[in-house]
Amino acid sequence: MTQDLSRIRAFVQVFDSGGFSAAARQHGRSKALLSKYVTDLEDYLGVRLMNRTTRKLSLTEAGEGYYREASALLQQLDDLDATITDQTAEPRGLLRVSAPRNFGEDTLAPALFEYLAKYPKVTLDLRLEDRYVDLVDEGIDVALRISTLGDSSLIARKIADMHLIVGAAPALLKRLGTPKHPEDLRHLPCIIDVNLQGQSNWRFIEDGKTISVPVNGPLRVNSPLAARKAAAMGLGFVVLPSYLADPLVSAGELVPVLSDFLPTGQTLQAVYPHRRHLAGKVRALIDHLVDWFQTHPIG
Repeated sequence: MTQDLSRIRAFVQVFDSGGFSAAARQHGRSKALLSKYVTDLEDYLGVRLMNRTTRKLSLTEAGEGYYREASALLQQLDDLDATITDQTAEPRGLLRVSAPRNFGEDTLAPALFEYLAKYPKVTLDLRLEDRYVDLVDEGIDVALRISTLGDSSLIARKIADMHLIVGAAPALLKRLGTPKHPEDLRHLPCIIDVNLQGQSNWRFIEDGKTISVPVNGPLRVNSPLAARKAAAMGLGFVVLPSYLADPLVSAGELVPVLSDFLPTGQTLQAVYPHRRHLAGKVRALIDHLVDWFQTHPIG
């Protein structure tokens, strides 16, 4: 059983590291031993898991499925070990984190880098993507999301309060007028960020009830920065998180509108798969982020 786990772990480490040489350097094993372990595993399974060339390593279809399951299995074993061994031990090992690109590059990055400085035995695999990431299928330990939790198979912990802003360029408001009610947006040009929950159905609050307003306009884009730029150039109204909108509001390039109708309770959440044993490195990261954003508020 020990040899089987060694082969499985070698396979996961090689792919995570991007190759045999990198895995050997990172994990203190010889390249030849890792290659032997992966070959032995493929021989045992009777399928090729990896496509190897001199420049690139990729997973076969069978390898992708095996990698997902093997990564989850190894993570569970590591988590179990962490609960049985000294719980006060310093966090260590590979930590996979997912976050929205623009939020991750600017607002989140300093908090994560301080975490790494605090826990030097942790290796961070930070994946910044403006898409919905399946934590279980993609082997993510924790995702930072600006939303409300919608999947009961996941657990979320609030990291910080956030809020949204609807805004437009001063020139656009001068030309079309300032909307007084969310329904006015039906007849006004809007910039649609397809990453936004609801996409072209913008949600507002009136008399304690949620109303959904269908909007349309000259641009649909999967980048909040591009949506912000388009709005600043006067192409339409836009919904943005405060951390992206505030700099342009301060500079006079965007004017907030409909503030009294915007929903409250928007939060930055740390979302992670439901596991009986939460790895110490994940718990330490979440605690660190809660402390960080108390002293570095978002917008």
